[in-house]
Amino acid sequence: METEKILFNATVCLPIKGDKVLLAIKTRKIGAGCWNGYGGGIEEGENPKTSVIRELKEESGLIASIDDLEKIAVVDFHNEKSDGSTYICRVHFFLLENWTGELIETEEMITPTFFSINNLPFDKMMPADREYFPFILNKKKIYVKSYYSPFQKELKGKVEIEEVEELPEN
Repeated sequence: METEKILFNATVCLPIKGDKVLLAIKTRKIGAGCWNGYGGGIEEGENPKTSVIRELKEESGLIASIDDLEKIAVVDFHNEKSDGSTYICRVHFFLLENWTGELIETEEMITPTFFSINNLPFDKMMPADREYFPFILNKKKIYVKSYYSPFQKELKGKVEIEEVEELPEN
């Protein structure tokens, strides 16, 4: 039986090169088998920016500077568990246009691929991504609420998207 992963604070980095965005296929945890940006849970002692820098390096080999990260979205995923209880995972999304390092495939993120921002593989991404990725990739700052069924396989309602001037740091 599949075990439910519970995560309360996480990050995602979307490296951008011109009109292309770098995605890879997650091999485990939430979103396994889906194209996704690079990121993961915020560990104790980290803030969203230090977390996303660590996760990006671990999962892709790419090295980012805090000054090059552009916070573009905060997404609150309202997740239902199989026992009917719910929890919220807040995910901080960052765009990154400048980086160093050599892009590699890792155990957790395979087949790194640059996709045109106008032709993303939404049918192989998490269900809510099709709703808010266009805002993010058009550099609109947004706050999102998304509602998922157990194991984050299906949406339970409309994805709520609000354009904002500022986003919270944490």
